[in-house]
Amino acid sequence: MYVPLTKPYFDKKEEEACIAVLRSGWVAQGPQNVALEKEFAKLTNTKYAVAVSNATTALHLALVVSGIKPGDEVIVPSYSFIASANVILHVGATPIFIDVDEKTFNLDPILLGKKITKKTKAIIAVDQVGLSSEIDVIYKIAKKHNITVISDAACAIGAEFKGKKIGGLADITCFSFHARKLITTGEGGIITTNNKNFAEKAMMWRSQGVSISAAARHGMKKVVIETYAVPGFNYRLSDIQAAIAIAQLKKLPVILKKREKLAKRYNSLLKTIKFLELPYVPKYAKHSWQTYIIKLTSDSPISQINLMQKLLDDGIATRRGVMASHEEVIYKKMFPKLSLPVTERLNRSAVCLPLFPQMTIAQQDYVIKRLKYHLKEK
Repeated sequence: MYVPLTKPYFDKKEEEACIAVLRSGWVAQGPQNVALEKEFAKLTNTKYAVAVSNATTALHLALVVSGIKPGDEVIVPSYSFIASANVILHVGATPIFIDVDEKTFNLDPILLGKKITKKTKAIIAVDQVGLSSEIDVIYKIAKKHNITVISDAACAIGAEFKGKKIGGLADITCFSFHARKLITTGEGGIITTNNKNFAEKAMMWRSQGVSISAAARHGMKKVVIETYAVPGFNYRLSDIQAAIAIAQLKKLPVILKKREKLAKRYNSLLKTIKFLELPYVPKYAKHSWQTYIIKLTSDSPISQINLMQKLLDDGIATRRGVMASHEEVIYKKMFPKLSLPVTERLNRSAVCLPLFPQMTIAQQDYVIKRLKYHLKEK
């Protein structure tokens, strides 16, 4: 049996959406983007949404419109995909890595006080694997120091914090439509905010600094000559991708329900296995279950890498939990003496197991059976 790590949840709806856009003749950023932005703002209960080419460009734009510049510092958890730190370098600022909570994998607010300096201008709070960070505590601390809070919610579409949808709880929130995420357009992303200034700047910067979008010009009765006030980027999402995203959004409730059901089944069938720690979900959060992640205990009879290899030999795809960005070559050179013990421990013990809406009971049972076997469980 082969069990992939994940799989997009597509059917004829996405095909029909693509065909409709192709037949319309408008395949670049246009009316489907506008429709997507309206739907996503509604989903997240925010005033503004700005579709972009991926979550990395979303994070980059968030820093740009926040005014982050060379000489500034941005606090970011090392235990995150490396893009969360790379975008800080892209604006010439310095990433200040912070450790995470061992249970949630998210930025530990208790450590923030020691990391904030006069140069700190932003905090990137990552909702790791689909679980919300303690955004209220982080936001309260940040506002005492006049610091912008950017939520990296790449994995958290549909997740909630204290009954509120992720998307409007930080100054700017960035989501991903990558193939591994809950809904996907292959590549793609979107920004949400309640700040009109941030939204207008993001719309301008994502499209070479243009003063008015092609979709807006198209609907006007008079000729309008656009202007370019800033040296923007090409961070646009195509209308083909936007149409797919709209079709995917309609399936989000079903996707969330199926993922939660499978995650709960994992919890039920894995809870008695020694050497494993299962995902922790605090009372304040509703998990999106973008990823199901386990941790091997320190006395596990098998290492993380060896377990992953044996499962791969069985036809089961896995991934290490996330990564420790500060241990990668570029950041190790920048911060050779930096030690983040929790992040480093998680980087060597966490494993992502297969989870996707179409996953069958037979596939899940096979994963559990082989996992037990390699952990020497009967």
